[in-house]
Amino acid sequence: MRDESTRDRVARSILTHGPSSAAVLAERLELTPAAVRRHLDHLLDEGLVESREERVYGPRGRGRPAKVFVLTDTGRHAFHQAYDDLAATAMRFIAEAGGEQAVAEFARRRVAEVEQKYRELVDAAPESDKTEALARALTADGYAASTAEAGHGAQLCQHHCPVAHVAEQFPQLCEAETEVFSRLLGKHVQRLATIAHGDGVCTTHIPGPQPATAPVPDGESARTAR
Repeated sequence: MRDESTRDRVARSILTHGPSSAAVLAERLELTPAAVRRHLDHLLDEGLVESREERVYGPRGRGRPAKVFVLTDTGRHAFHQAYDDLAATAMRFIAEAGGEQAVAEFARRRVAEVEQKYRELVDAAPESDKTEALARALTADGYAASTAEAGHGAQLCQHHCPVAHVAEQFPQLCEAETEVFSRLLGKHVQRLATIAHGDGVCTTHIPGPQPATAPVPDGESARTAR
């Protein structure tokens, strides 16, 4: 029973904090690295977690990439099935009682609280760091978010979504969240993929700053006017 309880703590820590290495888990849970690895081995065997290379943005140091552990869909289901069932039932009731407009209004009100919570943090960040600031805020709330350069802009990636299985039935939740990202960052963003739609990661494209237009010499302006 004690082993099962500790194993649950390891899995819940990954759920809450996102991709985590064995060393980070050991420090976070005040366990020995050997104990954490033993529990991770069991979770791997049960198909509740999987390992991958840690995503590193920017120059990578020497040595092998660190291995991190993330929950699989099965692992997420183990935590969220009861909550998902209750939330989905509540959403269906809203839809039946008030129609699609009521669902959309609920989604907007839900994310409005998120917008208010994140606004100060994002506004305080310099323009070049606003997307990263939003990713940090999302990670603190269990979304395991990261950013990556993508052409003339960036991608905001959420590796976990606490409401994914409800959003499968009610995509208004994803749409309202995307609108909040646009307002927080002050630019039109585009949702490319969602966990709720069956993709592995919720991915949002954030456009970069518009290139400055070179000034036209006065002489050139005069010739153009003629």
